[in-house]
Amino acid sequence: MKNLFKYLKKSRFAILLIFGLLVVQAYCDLALPEYTSKMVNVGIQQSGIKEATPTVIRESKLDNLLLFASDKEAKIIKDNYEVLDKTKANLEQYPELKNEKIYKLKNESSSDKTELNTFFERAFTIDSYLTNEKTRAKLIKELQAKMPGIEISDPTDIYDLLKAMPNENRNELLDEVNTQVSKTEESILSQAAIALVKEEYKAIGLDTGQLQTNYVLTTGGLMLLIALASMALTILVAFISSKVSANLGKDLRNSVFSKVLDFSSAEFKKYSTASLITRSTNDIQQIQMLTVMLLRIVFYAPIMAIGGVIKVLNTNSSMTWIIAIAVAAIFLLVIVLFTVAMPKFKIIQKLVDKVNLVSREILSGLSVIRAFSREKHEEKRFDKANTDLMKTNLFVNRTMALMMPLMMLTMNLIMVSIVWVGAGYVDNGSMQVGDMMAFMQYTMEIVMSFLMISMVSVVLPRAVVSLNRVNEVITTPIVIKDPDDPKTFDSAKKGLIEFRDVSFRYPDADYDVVTDISFTAKPGETTALIGSTGSGKSTVINLIPRFFDVTDGAIYVDGVNIKNVNIKDLRAKIGFVPQKGLLFSGTIQSNITYGNPKASQADIDKALEISQAKEFVDKLPGGLDSPIAQGGKNVSGGQRQRLSIARAIAVNPDIFIFDDSFSALDFKTDATLRHELKKITKDKTVIIVAQRISTIMNAEQIIVLDEGQIVGKGTHEELMQTCDIYKQIALSQLSKEEV
Repeated sequence: MKNLFKYLKKSRFAILLIFGLLVVQAYCDLALPEYTSKMVNVGIQQSGIKEATPTVIRESKLDNLLLFASDKEAKIIKDNYEVLDKTKANLEQYPELKNEKIYKLKNESSSDKTELNTFFERAFTIDSYLTNEKTRAKLIKELQAKMPGIEISDPTDIYDLLKAMPNENRNELLDEVNTQVSKTEESILSQAAIALVKEEYKAIGLDTGQLQTNYVLTTGGLMLLIALASMALTILVAFISSKVSANLGKDLRNSVFSKVLDFSSAEFKKYSTASLITRSTNDIQQIQMLTVMLLRIVFYAPIMAIGGVIKVLNTNSSMTWIIAIAVAAIFLLVIVLFTVAMPKFKIIQKLVDKVNLVSREILSGLSVIRAFSREKHEEKRFDKANTDLMKTNLFVNRTMALMMPLMMLTMNLIMVSIVWVGAGYVDNGSMQVGDMMAFMQYTMEIVMSFLMISMVSVVLPRAVVSLNRVNEVITTPIVIKDPDDPKTFDSAKKGLIEFRDVSFRYPDADYDVVTDISFTAKPGETTALIGSTGSGKSTVINLIPRFFDVTDGAIYVDGVNIKNVNIKDLRAKIGFVPQKGLLFSGTIQSNITYGNPKASQADIDKALEISQAKEFVDKLPGGLDSPIAQGGKNVSGGQRQRLSIARAIAVNPDIFIFDDSFSALDFKTDATLRHELKKITKDKTVIIVAQRISTIMNAEQIIVLDEGQIVGKGTHEELMQTCDIYKQIALSQLSKEEV
């Protein structure tokens, strides 16, 4: 995973922005359950009355309640309430103001709010207790027993009686009532007090129905705004994370492609073409998916989980054990599934490579398959690779498919547990319905956070495998690279090539392919290499542009060891025509100017004329703009070779290398091409690998290779006298008169 963060370093500011947006989004999402609780508790159950401290209260009611206040509490109340003026607006709002004084709370955000709430919760509860008919009758009997000299009639107002009582008796009575009230749950005290506040508001003439409606609309509107804000943040995070992911995919593809372009043939042997294509497409797509999920889910889930736990503890800590059990169950489930599925993900990517490899081979060799009627065999070969991939995918998908129903079962069990346990708390008054609903929502958010992380675990194993495969390519050490202190070519030895005791062995091979190769190719001369198949001809010329590096000895170009110059500068001096004439999709002109994009029209025409390609190009409807299919498959083998030769000529290099590049040409075209080529290579070095003696008979130097060693060197006439292998090749191809 550290490799992923290394590649994401470029997008660190966008990631920080995403993290900040997710914190705000989490704050919005965690606020909604709290507002839901308020909507139920305050808006529905409490008719929009938030707390036990009344905003307005009649003087008579306040005087009664002050009987239960200590001196400190009485002072706080007097400091926080003021008499309401009998203005027209106040009289309309509070009709009872006509009959008596009404006190109004000065500041609803008063710093004494906690003390006020505590007092009014207790005072209203005592008021309710004392004014209850049964309680009132009982108190009157007790008072008559304690004060036999006083005659108390049944309709007597209890507060008039309390005020008339001696302080000692009143305090004794209130202490007994306080003792009874203190045994009541705080939530019950609050709800009972709020119910009495509602009655007080009605007595004053306030429209409590409108009060409730205003609260519901205000809170509901605020919830809607929070939900819209959360939605907007979700969209914004999705947009930014998708952009970060897409840029990461682009950068990884560029890195892989740039690295592959630097690969020598030795590195290419380590990876198949199909594997490199899979790593550049499917594997990077897996990494992109993981990146999006990391930025949108893995960052968000812990924030929600931590925030949810804090909110739960503030709501009701008595049921947190339910959350602990749920999280433990989810973690156990994820670990089991992860352990079972993880090894299979690595196998899946290898099987994808296999399917790509088989598909590529079949499509590339379709003509050969049809020629030998091997369609059924290839169908079976593809079906096996495809079936292996299907079976492994089915196993993984079936394993992961168990996750969602098991997670949903866990979540439903959690909800049932919360309702079961919470109902008991609601019944005994220690929890309100809205608080239980909020607890359920917070619990679901916590569980969903871990569920989202578990969903990432489905993608994570395969993405990690893909990341390692991509990183393997990017971090592959390059065997052939530029020197730290490159040298420049010696202009006095322009075009000179020297092989000095060169030996070469392919990576991991047990023996040298070519041994002790020494020769000099001079400017203005043609040096030809000939020999039987597998004698090492192509290997020798592939060492010049450093497609491979020599194992022993050294190769000098322009008087400098090719290992001591920049590879780009070395290859810029060479016009290389490979054995297989490869063309790129585009047009004839784009292929000819491939090595020299600045080539003029005159340069293009000259290259076409020398390569003997002008005749067939002029006959095409589009001429130079005629399309070329991928690999040049819409032109013949001879036409591909001629266009490849034209491409090398257009570069105007110091050194021409032709790797059996005339094999698809007829004798007449071959002879004409070499004759025209001779005109432009008077001061250039030409190296030709050929199988046909007629192609190299006129070369100034012919090198005969056999089993990787030079067995003959000289002109045609000299070799006919001194080299039996060359003589055998010549006599097998030409008549005695031609020889």
